[in-house]
Amino acid sequence: MHDPPLILAVDDTPENLEILQMRLKACGYEVATAADGEEGLAKVHDLKPDLILLDVMMPKLDGISLVRLLKQDVSLRSIPIILVTAKADTRDVVEGLDAGADDYLTKPFEHRALLARVRSMLRQKTLHDTVEEQTRSLQDQAARLAVWNRSLEQKVAEQVTAIERMARLRRFLPAQVADLIVAAENGDALLQSHRREVTVVFCDLRGFTAFSETAEPEEVMTVLREYHACLGNQIVRHEGTLERFVGDGVVVFFNDPLPCADHTERAVSMATAMRDAIDEHSERWRKRDYVLGFGIGIARGHATIGRIGFDQRSDYAVIGTVTNHAARLCEEAKSRQILVSQRVFAAVESLIEAVPVGDLHLKGLHRPMPAYAIVRWLGSSR
Repeated sequence: MHDPPLILAVDDTPENLEILQMRLKACGYEVATAADGEEGLAKVHDLKPDLILLDVMMPKLDGISLVRLLKQDVSLRSIPIILVTAKADTRDVVEGLDAGADDYLTKPFEHRALLARVRSMLRQKTLHDTVEEQTRSLQDQAARLAVWNRSLEQKVAEQVTAIERMARLRRFLPAQVADLIVAAENGDALLQSHRREVTVVFCDLRGFTAFSETAEPEEVMTVLREYHACLGNQIVRHEGTLERFVGDGVVVFFNDPLPCADHTERAVSMATAMRDAIDEHSERWRKRDYVLGFGIGIARGHATIGRIGFDQRSDYAVIGTVTNHAARLCEEAKSRQILVSQRVFAAVESLIEAVPVGDLHLKGLHRPMPAYAIVRWLGSSR
């Protein structure tokens, strides 16, 4: 590792490079830049940076091709790479990760998100360098002391496995949770149960059960892939925490693990963006003779948040009445309808056009609950 760590930013847009350079230097990092993929490849060979921030769409040599070249070089493959892309299509991200990239950021990104990923990748690089140094030392000892050889190699293998296990953490937890665990000194403490006010969004497809009973399994899976990808783009863009998929149901919450003062505004803005995005898919589904609608429920309140499950499998979940409230509002919502609770409406009243739907008798809630239907989002788009 360089001291201070050296980060190479590769992007064909000068403004992007200037922003990255300014933000990273302000945090004490040394920053080098390259304006295209070929220049970036040359600088990687010359500088051996500790981390690469790499744009995907570039002239001469695109980001994904550059990732493949770097990962084929034994002397360079340990350098972590974060893809930086403005594309909403997750196929580019998947292709980049399959090529060997370690993480990704979607433009525009928040300063805190950038620094969290940079710290995470540099920590993994430090661990990797430490393991490599230990491996060389252990191999020298093994050459002189054959009796110790097997036990020492096993210890090295266990350390490498631990690092790989940490890298896989992002696949099983919400991205924000995984980043905080990797970045924090005591990451497990972040998963302990705690109480916080959150905004919960529950959405699902209308008519999905009937559709799944009559359609072929391949058709059902195709619709789910399209549906989840469509919603996933909006969840990432609004920085929501995806709790889980339940068939066609999706649960997202805001204000944990990353606190945000405008969590209810983000939730409602995301919901209206989801509705608009699903409208485009609905037209294509109708042409395939799929009769599917889309409804959303949003509630705000305090909940207990933390890890649930058992030793071999656990989730990061929101437990409390607020989740049930959002789910029941979703059940009541008609196709294209977004129903919100009184607290949600009060928090965003000046930013929306809405109509009251009266007091609803929601299953599991003891008294009728007032609800409002969101007609239009009037605030700024994210």
